[in-house]
Amino acid sequence: MGDDYPSEIGASSSCDWPLLGLMAARLRMAPGRLLVHAGCGNGGIGLWLSRALAVHLYGFGLSPVAVAHATGRQRHFLGEQSMRASFRVAALEKTGLPDHVAHGIVCVNALTDGIDKAAVVYELGRILAPGGRLVMTRSQRAATPPWQDHARAAGLQVEHVDEHPGEPAMWERLYRLWIEHAEGLRRELGEDQARGMGAGGRARAPPARGAARAPPRGGGRAGGRTRARSVRVRSPRDKREHGVDSEDPTPDA
Repeated sequence: MGDDYPSEIGASSSCDWPLLGLMAARLRMAPGRLLVHAGCGNGGIGLWLSRALAVHLYGFGLSPVAVAHATGRQRHFLGEQSMRASFRVAALEKTGLPDHVAHGIVCVNALTDGIDKAAVVYELGRILAPGGRLVMTRSQRAATPPWQDHARAAGLQVEHVDEHPGEPAMWERLYRLWIEHAEGLRRELGEDQARGMGAGGRARAPPARGAARAPPRGGGRAGGRTRARSVRVRSPRDKREHGVDSEDPTPDA
């Protein structure tokens, strides 16, 4: 993907150096607190942030293959402190975590088609501690995304919405790479997740030069341009605080 994309992370998403810096700045986490990486994939993003911010990490995702891969990367990123990170298999909308346990949450491009986004935001809001911050990214096609509605329903306040208008070209490259490297994705992320990414890539990648593609049902231009967005929402400080242990913040799930 180029020099803007850190090879150490190995994320098959739009996570570049500017996004890493933006997430670290938006989270505003104190050392020793708990960061949750929702939809963790191979764990690279959460592990990088854990190392940079000196925080504990709990990551979860649907793929047992990806979770095992993430667990195997802990020592690379954290060295002798690798035990401050853990990864589990869980769904975005059903984390299994206690209320208000996370001091910060990141969710990078995990809100794919078919996921109940309102339910995910509500669940992540439930596990966010008072005053904690949730940073989410996704490729947004709608002119007016329902971030405010989802946040309000979860008892959260939207603090920032950052747009990255230069990213459509990046996504076009990424979709093609998903298709070209399908076997590597299967090894790293598991069969189900790799199949879903491949299907999404084939549906969204623009046709090769000289090729033609039928428009979507109902007419219109196929694969309209997207704007990538990141949004930071905050849990109000007056929420009741439960189950937050600053001595050992990593959940036992």
